[in-house]
Amino acid sequence: MEREHVVLPRKHLPRGMKRLPFSDAVRVGETLYISGRIGLDPETGKPPADVRDEARVLMDDVRHVVESAGATMDDLVMVTIFAPDVGDFAAFTEVYLSYFGENLPARAFIGSGPLLYGARFELTAVAAVTKRG
Repeated sequence: MEREHVVLPRKHLPRGMKRLPFSDAVRVGETLYISGRIGLDPETGKPPADVRDEARVLMDDVRHVVESAGATMDDLVMVTIFAPDVGDFAAFTEVYLSYFGENLPARAFIGSGPLLYGARFELTAVAAVTKRG
């Protein structure tokens, strides 16, 4: 089956890197695999100070990746969120719910060790992309 790699332009790359070692997403047939995403402010390359702002930046970024691959947030079927502090669950979920309609994807919210760049959340997802006509 043919693979389509989604690689988006980036303003900020870690020091010494010419490119990141992954695609933003890979589509194989009707399945879209979204790489781990963190909510970094595109201007500063750092997580916003407010937890809800970071969740919004992250979810906007996920939506951008999904839409760049020709899908929608409604196509997501499985979402996994890693968080060093599970106490951020309620704040993240409040923002997360605003990105979906009534039918939500399956989801896991997993306590983790520290995340890159001091992020509070990392999200990875799988979408089943339906044909639209």
